[in-house]
Amino acid sequence: MSILRRVARCEKARCRCQMRAVSMMQREDRKRSPMTTLMELAPFLSSSDAIDSDHESIRELAKSVFRKSQLATVQATYELVRDRFPHSYDIGAPEVSVSASDVIRYGHGICFAKSHLLAALLRANGVPAGLCYQKFVRDDQGPANTYLHGLNAVWLDGRWRRLDPRGNKPNTAVPFNPDCERLAYRIDPVRGERDYRDVFSEPLPCVLAALRTSRTVVELDCKLPPELDHRADEVIE
Repeated sequence: MSILRRVARCEKARCRCQMRAVSMMQREDRKRSPMTTLMELAPFLSSSDAIDSDHESIRELAKSVFRKSQLATVQATYELVRDRFPHSYDIGAPEVSVSASDVIRYGHGICFAKSHLLAALLRANGVPAGLCYQKFVRDDQGPANTYLHGLNAVWLDGRWRRLDPRGNKPNTAVPFNPDCERLAYRIDPVRGERDYRDVFSEPLPCVLAALRTSRTVVELDCKLPPELDHRADEVIE
């Protein structure tokens, strides 16, 4: 077992109920001791109710995408989540997936649930992974109405790199390219849209509340969080 995984297991009990966030805007050349980096990444390897990387179905699926190199493992995992598990909206599915294992059980999920699955599979294979968010205007409800979109960040070669496994459509099924960020959607700041440059170890409370209180995807569509809630702001370093 790697040192990073051992640290993660030691931190697991403390991290399960605590959401952590780090900013992608932090200086990449900031000097840190190796142990400091390990402790900072430990929450991004932990299992939880939503990112249930210790669930049997997650562990089994993670084995199928494990490769000899970390980069190859990340690519195989990203492409599996992007392509094998459709977005619930695209197929008109009624079930609401909350956890990573829910996506496997139902065979689909919206952006939040798919990001939970990608994070869980990567963590199961010892790759630090987190969650990111963007805010968009709802074109079907006017400029005053916004919603959050969920995606991922993975720790590769000493820095966070964002990936969006939304997939399913030609314009959103972006190819894997760790050296050039390509996301499913473009932000339009003029319309009030926002790209939150922070990586969270756990889903936002507002995201979990929307998922857990919705009986169907149609109901969930009416409950999508409009932006980050104040509890998320409190944990950003």
